[in-house]
Amino acid sequence: MKKLIFLLLALSTCLFACKQGDKPAETSNVLASYFKDDAPGVKSGGVQMIQINTPKGKFNVWTKKLGNNPKIKLLLLNGGPGATHEYFECMESFLPAEGIELIYYDQLGCGNSDNPKDTSMWSLPRYVEEVEQVRQALKLDKDNFYLLGHSWGGILAAEYAFKYQQHLKGLIISNMMMSAPDYGKYANDVLAKQFDLKVLARIREIEAKGDFENPEYMGLLMPNFYAKHICRLPMDKWPEPMNRAMGKMNQSLYVTMQGPSEFGVSGKLLKWDRVADLPKLAVPTLSIAGEYDTMDPKHMKMVAEKVQNGSYLYCPNGSHMSMYDDQQTYMAGLIKFIKGVDNGEKKVAL
Repeated sequence: MKKLIFLLLALSTCLFACKQGDKPAETSNVLASYFKDDAPGVKSGGVQMIQINTPKGKFNVWTKKLGNNPKIKLLLLNGGPGATHEYFECMESFLPAEGIELIYYDQLGCGNSDNPKDTSMWSLPRYVEEVEQVRQALKLDKDNFYLLGHSWGGILAAEYAFKYQQHLKGLIISNMMMSAPDYGKYANDVLAKQFDLKVLARIREIEAKGDFENPEYMGLLMPNFYAKHICRLPMDKWPEPMNRAMGKMNQSLYVTMQGPSEFGVSGKLLKWDRVADLPKLAVPTLSIAGEYDTMDPKHMKMVAEKVQNGSYLYCPNGSHMSMYDDQQTYMAGLIKFIKGVDNGEKKVAL
């Protein structure tokens, strides 16, 4: 009986292969090519530590490559500032199947990278030069280099593009306005008005005292702000990669650049504004917004309209972490943009 079953299985496999022609072999070759690790020496699962030069000496930053596509290499810039690459892990469920090579990267002071614990190094211009050194080390160029920055990473990606867009094939600014003052105004004029008045008054009182370590502060922000505008999934079901990344937040970096809360900006980025410079960007650019984001979706649409070759992706159910709470919209739009640019489109209808 076992022998008969074995023969039937073998016959069905043979018939399937005959019907499919050479497709199994072709698929195998494509997979082998995509997942081939061509790094010299002992393999490390795609991990590469890159030494960077800074005004304070040499440090190492962590990168990890997933996949191998000579035409599409997507480098990811995490938000925070001070979170880690880990919340981007959701992309593994979508992008590799489309042949998009992912490159994780922890910025200096984040995650698996060195942490000099020197606030003078938490500087936007220095981080731009860091990204450029990472680009060179990974041999990314205008024929394959897509740069995605989310939140603070969107600021960094935009600044990088203003200086080095000649090296880019595509730019993605995810869930980030191009003006910190406009962001602050949106928080005060729109988001704050959605609070219960008594809750808002107590939040403002704590902020006025600078009592940001008071557990009551985050206790009020989490249900009234973060759960509505950062990630709209039930808080007890927030995705593990997101919780893991946020749990490793470099508070020194976060507070220095952003300030103590996502509810507006009060750090070094307080006066950052690049709206007037957007027409200088010629690289194909995708601006991604969520309806319930901490960032104004109308501003994000304006970004796509002001750059020379802009596309706009609107996530109607999304917040700041639209890659999770409006995941299908986010991933489908991101993939369509990348593939469109790869096919020669400068503006992609989404």
